[in-house]
Amino acid sequence: MTNDITGSIRQHPSVLRVEAALKSAGLPSAIIVMDDATHTAQAAADALGCDVAEIAKSIIFRAENGQAVLVITSGKNRVDDKKITAIIGQKIGKADADFVREKTGFVIGGVAPIAHLTPSIALLDADLQAFTHVYPAAGHPNTMFKIAPLTLVQIANAQVADVALTR
Repeated sequence: MTNDITGSIRQHPSVLRVEAALKSAGLPSAIIVMDDATHTAQAAADALGCDVAEIAKSIIFRAENGQAVLVITSGKNRVDDKKITAIIGQKIGKADADFVREKTGFVIGGVAPIAHLTPSIALLDADLQAFTHVYPAAGHPNTMFKIAPLTLVQIANAQVADVALTR
């Protein structure tokens, strides 16, 4: 990737918002810019050279009351809607691209777990605690950042929970 493209991605308003949130939390803002968009957890893991389970996917659902529900889950897991409903006390539904952008300010594929435009109900997959570091998106489909799961819980104001679909 050329420096012009990397620089352009680093200056993207959504990436700058994530970077500012990291700095505000006293964390290094080491945004990783990848050559290609990583729209899947496996693509992100391949680009970073890590296990897919270390990818922290940010999935947005729509709660009955219209609030966004952020589920930060391991790249190897699928989210169990019934578990989310039980945890938050209201039914959830799929969120379309417009809802995701309106509530978070991010496009699907680049949704960061922090720096949302409006507060979300946030849950973090308990499976992510098995790792020293995890890699969430940083506001653009070509960006990620490295963070300790406990630190992510704190800055995302998330509740650690069993959110994975049991197979």
